[in-house]
Amino acid sequence: MTRVLGIDPGTRRTGWGVVERVGGKLHGVGAGVIRLDEKAPLADRLEVVYDRLDALIDEHRPRAVAVEDVFYAKYPNAAIKLGHVRGVVLLLVARRGLMLGEYPPALVKRTVAGRGAADKQQLGRLVGAMLGLEDELGADATDALAIAITHLAANR
Repeated sequence: MTRVLGIDPGTRRTGWGVVERVGGKLHGVGAGVIRLDEKAPLADRLEVVYDRLDALIDEHRPRAVAVEDVFYAKYPNAAIKLGHVRGVVLLLVARRGLMLGEYPPALVKRTVAGRGAADKQQLGRLVGAMLGLEDELGADATDALAIAITHLAANR
């Protein structure tokens, strides 16, 4: 059994999803969104992300954490803030001694959908089908599950 915590980092919402591989079959263990107060100082939001992900690691005991890699952003300031969230994730992973996987969005889409230009709805349907999920989770949690699936595919 291999269990991975996928993270879709964000300064307003950070998606998370836990996927487990038993034999050759994937199972969705849990997923959700850490909602952050947009008006709170960035340092406070980073602390919330760290603390909640730390608790999720305690709860789900993943062997690895997979996070979306930095991508080009239209607004440089947004990319810098996103980098801060990723930094908190990387620090947590290092402190916990877990394996880390970093994957660009195009690779995640290509792994799950077979092409790098899949839209959010298509990705959501495919992730749900792959993991046997019936409920729609929203884009952030779905992206996190897709990142975890990508890590499992890259580390068979």
